[in-house]
Amino acid sequence: MLVLLPPSEGKASSGRGAPLKPESLSLPGLTAAREAVLTELVELCAGDEDKAREVLGLSEGLRGEVAKNAELRTAGARPAGEIYTGVLYDSLGLASLDTAAKRRASRSLLVFSGLWGAVRVTDRIPSYRCSMGVKLPGLGALGAHWRTPMAAVLPEVAGSGLVLDLRSAAYAAAWKPKGEVAGRTASVRVLHAPTRKVVSHFNKATKGRIVRSLLTSGAEPKGPAELVEALRDLGYVVEAQAPAKSGQSWSLDVLVDEIH
Repeated sequence: MLVLLPPSEGKASSGRGAPLKPESLSLPGLTAAREAVLTELVELCAGDEDKAREVLGLSEGLRGEVAKNAELRTAGARPAGEIYTGVLYDSLGLASLDTAAKRRASRSLLVFSGLWGAVRVTDRIPSYRCSMGVKLPGLGALGAHWRTPMAAVLPEVAGSGLVLDLRSAAYAAAWKPKGEVAGRTASVRVLHAPTRKVVSHFNKATKGRIVRSLLTSGAEPKGPAELVEALRDLGYVVEAQAPAKSGQSWSLDVLVDEIH
């Protein structure tokens, strides 16, 4: 099982660990594309601060993020699972998983990123600020920048098993499963059952709980149909729509009664 996650906008501090080693990150086929983004981002943020804030879409109150980006090559690095914070990651609770569940997390979780493309939760990275929606002056829109290298690397990473896609739209644009991989991919929405509407905060929290439930239970669904059964066994109310034709993904709606 491969689980595709969005990053968090807010991130923990880098700490005092050893600095980034780009060549040590997972998915080495993305190294050149990562280096291109990293180089331009560091140069941008080391120059005109106001221009950098404008490009990155940062408010005055987030001015400090520019200086942080300028020091990405020398800042301390920590496992990505410790860097990413926020509602989904709080609900996922990686640090409190037992040993077996942590091992499954390191093997199955893949976090998408405007800067890194995609990383494992065990990959050591510094704290940064660069969303997939950013358009860098030299490289252009990051979503488009990542499509070609992702298309070359991700099908192999997906292997032959289930792909559970929990990404937000901006990050999903960087890689869309195609062909045979799409047929074993399931994307998930979380809906408030009485209104059938997506609620942003609870959507993220529920997705974090879903991943935690799968990791702690040891469930190993082989495909979308088995995923539906596994989630129902774990107590989730799930409505599934199989693809109408080959080359399309499954769509799963998880229904919740409470918003918290």
